Amino acid sequence: MSDESHHERELGGQLLASVSRSFYLTLKALPRELREPISLAYLLARTADTIADTATVPAAVRIECLNDFEALVQSPGEETKARLSARIATDFVSRQTDDAERRLMERFSDGLAWLATMRGAGLAAIQQVLQRIIHGQRLDIQRFPADGALRCLSTDAELDEYTWLVAGCVGEFWTEMCAIERPDSFAPGVTAEQMKLWGARFGKGLQLINILRDLGEDLRDGRCYLPGFSAQDIQQDNRLLLPAWKHWLSLCRDHLICGLSYVQNLTDGKLRYATALPLLIGVKTLARMEKTPWESLLQGVKISRLDVAMILAEAALACRSPEGVAKLYNKLAG
Repeated sequence: MSDESHHERELGGQLLASVSRSFYLTLKALPRELREPISLAYLLARTADTIADTATVPAAVRIECLNDFEALVQSPGEETKARLSARIATDFVSRQTDDAERRLMERFSDGLAWLATMRGAGLAAIQQVLQRIIHGQRLDIQRFPADGALRCLSTDAELDEYTWLVAGCVGEFWTEMCAIERPDSFAPGVTAEQMKLWGARFGKGLQLINILRDLGEDLRDGRCYLPGFSAQDIQQDNRLLLPAWKHWLSLCRDHLICGLSYVQNLTDGKLRYATALPLLIGVKTLARMEKTPWESLLQGVKISRLDVAMILAEAALACRSPEGVAKLYNKLAG
């Protein structure tokens, strides 16, 4: 048995499922050649995300640990690994309120060991996407240091940059992995560059759903991703955010339509199904948000497990053809 299959069995099963929630459904549905590198990249990104999101650890320490983690992803180093291992053991493991994230922190070095089994273009793609994601996480800490003060992004460009760094670049990475492992993945006449453009917008749309859905929770945590507001104005009347929220929701829908184009131009039915799942769950969530009153929206919006189960069942048939995917997408979009 190869090292790759050993690591995938140990880390790509229960641990990955516990930290990836609904996205685990996508990972397990991927064709074999794509499942391992994309699962590994996701696991490493979630490790970095947990470091970045442990708000009880000072911002400077989180940034320092992200820097070390990024360095280890790019090139193994025993001194850096020892320093980061000590930091994670003392500052992060015991501060996780979620058992899955605590286990993820305890096993962070196993993810790096799995990465060490990768080679060639696939390894380079994983390293590049993680570099971009970690850069976005550092920016997030710098802009929102979790010191109790409410802060807002300043410009539309900052929000667009953030959504690309933490999710849009994943759409590009996904496309690169398809080109590397399954070069016949794209429909005739559609270039990898066009798929990258659609993929980037697809990823940005999924991240915007998270931002718009979690607006109330983020405000309570001192973060406002909707740009151009003052903390004082929001604290006096958070309904001032509603027009901006609707604007970004409209842009989010445009991004997801690009995601639909992406899915429709995948030739392999299994890959089409795996890639369609986050799109279909996302557009169902977006439709639910559009119908939710403002005060309820600030408490958070999620679709139910029953909704997800129904999407899985319908997608199994719909994803047999590009036309079927579009029909189901339009149904869920309302």
